[in-house]
Amino acid sequence: MNAESDERSEVAAAVASDSAAGDEITAERELGSRAPGFIRASRVLHLSWQVGIFLVGLAVVGAGIVMLPLPGPGWLVIFGGMAIWATEFVWAQLVLRWTRRKVTEAAQRALDPEVRRRNIALTAVGLVIIAVLVGVYVWKFGIVMPWKIEQ
Repeated sequence: MNAESDERSEVAAAVASDSAAGDEITAERELGSRAPGFIRASRVLHLSWQVGIFLVGLAVVGAGIVMLPLPGPGWLVIFGGMAIWATEFVWAQLVLRWTRRKVTEAAQRALDPEVRRRNIALTAVGLVIIAVLVGVYVWKFGIVMPWKIEQ
């Protein structure tokens, strides 16, 4: 019976050390590489993995930058590229965390009733000003279609 209890205590100790290691891995997972273990085991393979992740993220971020002035979801693609980088690089994880925090704060501020009323009032005032300017222009110059312009 002692041999069994010793065995059980060894197993319990191993499980406890594995759970402690699991907690460390979880803490590492929050910040750090998310590459599979066999890739992280080899320095050359891990470096190659990081270069590949960097190049793929760079391509996605570059496509997002191109989409900013062109039609397309530019910012969404840029954040997607940052998420790709965040799978491997701590600096990208920190930037992504900061961005998420700021977006959440902005969303909470936008839902604040006082801010919403202010934004609606400013939008209404802006639309009235634009309508007055368009009305003055049409009153002064009229509306002439481009194909009826006489030279």
